[in-house]
Amino acid sequence: MEQRVVMVVGAGQMGAGIARVTAGAGYTVILHDVDDNIVGNGISRIEQSLSSQVQKEKISIDEKQKILSLIKGSTSIDDAGCAEMVIEAVFEEYDLKARIFSVLDEICPRETFFATNTSSIQITRLASTVKRSDRFIGIHFFNPPHIMRLVEIIPGLKTSRETIGKALLFVEKIKKESVMVKDVPGFLVNRINAALRLEAYNCLMEGVARLEDIDKALKLALGHPMGPFELADFVGLDVGLHVLQTLHNGYKDPKWRPSPLLEKLVWSGDLGCKTGKGWYDYTSGQKIPRKDVQF
Repeated sequence: MEQRVVMVVGAGQMGAGIARVTAGAGYTVILHDVDDNIVGNGISRIEQSLSSQVQKEKISIDEKQKILSLIKGSTSIDDAGCAEMVIEAVFEEYDLKARIFSVLDEICPRETFFATNTSSIQITRLASTVKRSDRFIGIHFFNPPHIMRLVEIIPGLKTSRETIGKALLFVEKIKKESVMVKDVPGFLVNRINAALRLEAYNCLMEGVARLEDIDKALKLALGHPMGPFELADFVGLDVGLHVLQTLHNGYKDPKWRPSPLLEKLVWSGDLGCKTGKGWYDYTSGQKIPRKDVQF
């Protein structure tokens, strides 16, 4: 049975983006978070993004209104009772995700299947928090979801073939490309990307090049749309640190040890674009490389 009502748990940047692409494919979407303001901000972010697409003549005003009409805000987790699919997209923290799925497991009908947008936590571990491990899967979007074409599909140890099939169908319906990935810490893309970022951080700490030149070099030489420092700021340095910590804990390999410089920035509260400072300083309205993080 095709999933026509989808709840997205988490109305932040990723959750709002997932809600947008899901509604854009004709699904009714319940965008849930714990606070009215967070939900409102999520829907406003979707509206602004769609308005930008209208201005660029990529969608019509009618298409924008149709997508918005399919998205319903919610602060009651009980609304998940009518969803045929739930996608969790909250902060990258195991205990938080586990609590949410434990609650959802009691609310949702047995037929509802669960997906997590985790970027690094193993699916089998999260699936162990519910009584429907066979109906639990990883569907990992990339930021921003309405632009990035790729979605990683990660089955857990007990994920059924039926659930895998439904996940593949869903990704096809929302016009994304999928790759099947083994359930290991960091999965595929973030594992490779984390290794690249760590090497970039090492080059910065060793004084091989300035951070803006490292970004410039990888964009021009490797064709990356954003350099590793720019991308880290865009995603959030706290998110990047969590990914590295998960890889370090999961593989028990010192090569994944988080950069001390990254840890200092996160400890100081400089988390990237969302706080105005990260590897770059955005407080003036421009992107200025920070001298105090360079050796």
